[in-house]
Amino acid sequence: MRSLESVSSKKTVSTKEDVMKSAIDWFEIPSKDFSRAMKFYNTILGEPLKDMSANFNGSYAFFPMEFPGVGGALTSEDCTEGHLNIYLNAGDDLNRALDKVKSAGGEILMPKTAIGEYGFIAFIKDTEGNRIGLHSMH
Repeated sequence: MRSLESVSSKKTVSTKEDVMKSAIDWFEIPSKDFSRAMKFYNTILGEPLKDMSANFNGSYAFFPMEFPGVGGALTSEDCTEGHLNIYLNAGDDLNRALDKVKSAGGEILMPKTAIGEYGFIAFIKDTEGNRIGLHSMH
């Protein structure tokens, strides 16, 4: 596991939403074109990824996060067949991220769908062909 202490100094409050975010310990999203993928995620999430390539073999960038919390990275590693369901925090309103997906070069695979008291999810395909879940409470 990589050190995340330098990613953010924000503090979190333990709430039901924080517990939901903690369901994933770490994730890595492979990319065929690292720069294109960075631009895509910076656009739809509204916050820049932190390029950590100097600290790793190959291109590597941390997604925005609060510490302690769930972290993940975009990598330049070879893409493999199949997929893994991961859900990125899409902020306060899932529609804000979904509204940017097509113009950023992605595709909406499953529109915003209610999951009861746990909010809403959607599935997108990013610029690298990865199937990614987005989650929001609204």
